[in-house]
Amino acid sequence: MINIELISKNFGDQVLFDNAKLQINSGEKIGLVARNGHGKTTLIRMIAKKEAPDSGAINIPLDYKIGYLTQKIDFSKDSVLKECMQGLTIQEKDHYWKAEKILAGLGFSNNDMKKNPNEFSGGFQVRLTLARVLVSEPDLLLLDEPTNYLDIISIRWLSNFLCSWSREILVVTHDRNFMDSITTHIAGIHRQTIRKIKGNTEKYYGKIIQDEKIYEKTRLNHEKKHRQMELFISRFRAKARLAGLVQSRIKTLEKTEIKNKLQKINFLKFSFRDIAFSGKQVIKAENLSFSYGKKKLIDDFSLQVSPKDCIAIIGKNGKGKTTLLKLLAKKLIPCSENIKYNSGVEMGYFEQTNIESLNPNLTVEEEIIYSHKDIDRQKARNICGTMMFEGDKALKHISVLSGGEKSRVMLAKLLAKPLNLLLLDEPTNHLDMESCDSLLTALANFKGAVIIVTHNEMFLRSLPNKLIVFKDNTINIFKGTYKEFIEKDGWEDGLSNDLKNNELNDKKISKKDLRKLRSEIITHRSQTLGPLQKKIKTIENDIEKSEEILKKSNILIQDAVKIQNTKEISTISIKIGEHEKKIDLLFNDLEKYSEEFDEKNKIFENKFEELDKIVKF
Repeated sequence: MINIELISKNFGDQVLFDNAKLQINSGEKIGLVARNGHGKTTLIRMIAKKEAPDSGAINIPLDYKIGYLTQKIDFSKDSVLKECMQGLTIQEKDHYWKAEKILAGLGFSNNDMKKNPNEFSGGFQVRLTLARVLVSEPDLLLLDEPTNYLDIISIRWLSNFLCSWSREILVVTHDRNFMDSITTHIAGIHRQTIRKIKGNTEKYYGKIIQDEKIYEKTRLNHEKKHRQMELFISRFRAKARLAGLVQSRIKTLEKTEIKNKLQKINFLKFSFRDIAFSGKQVIKAENLSFSYGKKKLIDDFSLQVSPKDCIAIIGKNGKGKTTLLKLLAKKLIPCSENIKYNSGVEMGYFEQTNIESLNPNLTVEEEIIYSHKDIDRQKARNICGTMMFEGDKALKHISVLSGGEKSRVMLAKLLAKPLNLLLLDEPTNHLDMESCDSLLTALANFKGAVIIVTHNEMFLRSLPNKLIVFKDNTINIFKGTYKEFIEKDGWEDGLSNDLKNNELNDKKISKKDLRKLRSEIITHRSQTLGPLQKKIKTIENDIEKSEEILKKSNILIQDAVKIQNTKEISTISIKIGEHEKKIDLLFNDLEKYSEEFDEKNKIFENKFEELDKIVKF
């Protein structure tokens, strides 16, 4: 168990943590969420003893082993297997088969294990770094964006591996689907503190929204009460007959904690500029081929893209997904060139490595101004604000931006252009979870065609109506959704047994039985949650009625004050106090029943997920 006790950490004027605390208990798998730049990596580095808090303590038991996956690539051995074996404990330093098992799971062949690590692509080098951490079998795994540059097969394998991990995990990832599949708890860095809940990301964000809504209602109610008491004291301080009531309110004011208004948090929210397209076909590619040296990646491939298509290119790394996207974007010249764009097509292209194309000497604002001829300074500033480069942040030079910030600049440049075709290569890398959600919404609302390379299963399940599948050294077009692809075809990764430890999976369940089970769960959910929903609705109505009475009472007491009717003032004051107390109690009940509703609803959501997994696999 790790105890993080009242830590604080500042970088200049930016406060990351202010008396924050977190406990990592035995067997907990925790997903760490926060916006980019709000302290996720800093917290992980402090737990790994790479940085120290300004104050507070991080207490780690003796002999407690931590494995830390960083994005830094650093190899010292001449073969993949030897490099991975460096992670083995002293007692197991010769147990090469343990390293082989991890490496094979991450996609390394027997021949690959003999090669020098520096011969591999960046994606495979990240996998090797991950394998070196995993083989050490630490008590706590610290994983900072472990899915970056992994293909979908490796991500699915890693998800299964981490699900079976019996010890503790603290993971940072922008991939919400991956995080929810492996974690038992979510810890969020929010307003310089850390809050941990049992459940998934949806429950965490829902809880934050609900709590802040209740806080704000309570704050406004307290603020109103405070003003009323101050008014009463100032009006009747000199009245001997009301001295008792005045003193009572003075004491109450002294004890009352002033709740500060929550500072507004800006979230990335944007949409792409659509431009009309009247043709029936955006792109037509016929008999497309491409080779790197003697290695043929694409052979005799044809594709037609319609104006409303959203096409996902999926498959293992190194098979040609990015190459195909570059060919379609005309960034590469095919061996047999036959790609035709219809007239009127306006294309936007986002590439993984495109952040290197940004001019380090320009500001964010200047990059956007230069991205399209009709963008003036005001429009550029508007786009900057949309992408969370408000005010002086728009004047930051590209050279000082983080990887996530540069990705936002690349997306901002696409927002500046009127488009009807988007070609996107792994656009979620380096974005935080909230930014990924915003991008998903923007793509879903985009009226043009989209071709996207992604391993993010949340995007895959939400967007495409067609897939280009790199599998078994072939390229095929699957006309259907990703869910339909998994059901009808799937991967050759042996992951169709994901639910083998689930009791439902041990039974052969027909579609009729599944429908019956789903119907039973729906009925039970309605019987369980229905009464709670009624209670919550009743409480909300009672709050509204009491607040309306309070509002009218405040008007009446003001009228009584004007005519100096002390008896009426006293009567109304008592009535106001009773309703204020009632409203406070109602808010407490609302919070209690809302939490109970969320907890019970999650149980039913888990049951539905179990059924969906049976259908999925």
